[in-house]
Amino acid sequence: MIRSTVRSVARLAPLVVLLGLPGCGLVQQLADIGRPPAMTPTANPTQAPGWRPVTMPMPTPRPVRPEADSLWRPGSRAFFKDQRAARVGDLVTVVVTMNDAATLKNNTTATRSGSESLGVPNFFGLETLLTHVPMDPSKLISSSSANGNTGTGQIQRNEQVTLRLAGEVTQVLPDGNLVVMASQEFRVDDELRVLRVSGVIRPEDIASDNTISSDRMAEARIAYGGRGELSKLQAPRWGQQVVDILAPF
Repeated sequence: MIRSTVRSVARLAPLVVLLGLPGCGLVQQLADIGRPPAMTPTANPTQAPGWRPVTMPMPTPRPVRPEADSLWRPGSRAFFKDQRAARVGDLVTVVVTMNDAATLKNNTTATRSGSESLGVPNFFGLETLLTHVPMDPSKLISSSSANGNTGTGQIQRNEQVTLRLAGEVTQVLPDGNLVVMASQEFRVDDELRVLRVSGVIRPEDIASDNTISSDRMAEARIAYGGRGELSKLQAPRWGQQVVDILAPF
């Protein structure tokens, strides 16, 4: 009984190894068969396992003395209450506008050839000892080499993305700058598109309609992708990826 169990486990070992190669991704794909990709539940972004508070270099603080009998309070941007994001938990709309185009073309051609010859026609009369050997002392060593290399590369990229999504202020830095994190998911049939934006902004750069452009975000991290049936068809199989990484030629 024990031997049969060991044999069964041994037969299943290759299958277990194959299933374990891509990690939990393959198990998740098998579990999603016949169902659309699940959306991430709404949660506090600061509670995510990979979240860490942002630390930025801070300027030297300078004390500000309020003017006596002044209606203007230091740090205020208007006489009335400012509706723009300024505290942790406030919402701000991030406008992602990316219109990027790049073309790179490179041609390389290299050719090299060389030849060497070595002979000893006279060497203290010892060359007479080689009269019975069928060789020419003046052509003892002769070599030649030639190689050529031609390379052509071309990269052409054209990207255009325009999106708007609401983000949340997760941190107020000591210098007054705000750390913003935004996430948006939308599903069409069996394809889930995911957009994530994070970065550091200045309160002064927030427009009057409580929007901030992505090009005014420091340390901006913008990710736009998705998962689903179309993404699976466009991505190479994990076995092919493993072969591409391990194949030496």
